Amino acid sequence: MSLLNVNTIEPSTGTDITLGASGDTITVPSGATITNSGTATGFDTAGTNSFSVAGSGNQSSIADNTWTKLTFDSENWDTDSCFASNKFTAPAAGKYFFTANASMYGDTDNGNSIAGKFYKNGSGDAQTASQLDLAGGSNIISLCLLRCTGIFDLAQNDYIEVYVRFNTNSSTITAPASRSFMGYRVA
Repeated sequence: MSLLNVNTIEPSTGTDITLGASGDTITVPSGATITNSGTATGFDTAGTNSFSVAGSGNQSSIADNTWTKLTFDSENWDTDSCFASNKFTAPAAGKYFFTANASMYGDTDNGNSIAGKFYKNGSGDAQTASQLDLAGGSNIISLCLLRCTGIFDLAQNDYIEVYVRFNTNSSTITAPASRSFMGYRVA
């Protein structure tokens, strides 16, 4: 084993420095720290590109029995500025996990059906739909919380939004401020 003691390594020509060759293992000893001041590529991406947002007030006057995009105007965090205009936009290709929840109630009448799902690039994704229907059209849902989850294979610039639908006899719908939407890259 050879030992090389230096403080700085710079390429003699070009801009790349190669450590090892294909099949080699580069070991960073316990207690050592790798500090990145540039762009890291090829490293594990799980847990990156994460965000968590919520509604700060009621989203009112939602049309009855109509798929409507939820709004989220309060960011808890957004590690890579991926969330804007009520949607998450993938900064890089990969697999992403999302979860969202929302409560809804009819402004003047109870309902009999409530549903939510993610939309990818403007199209609803049935695999992520969450729905509750009451048989016989009984309007007894006064307030209901629903949650949607899903894993999407996204290309760079694909986007995800949250949509809901609540069916009442004749009422408009309100989604209280307790709604939330979060996600992160898993691979």
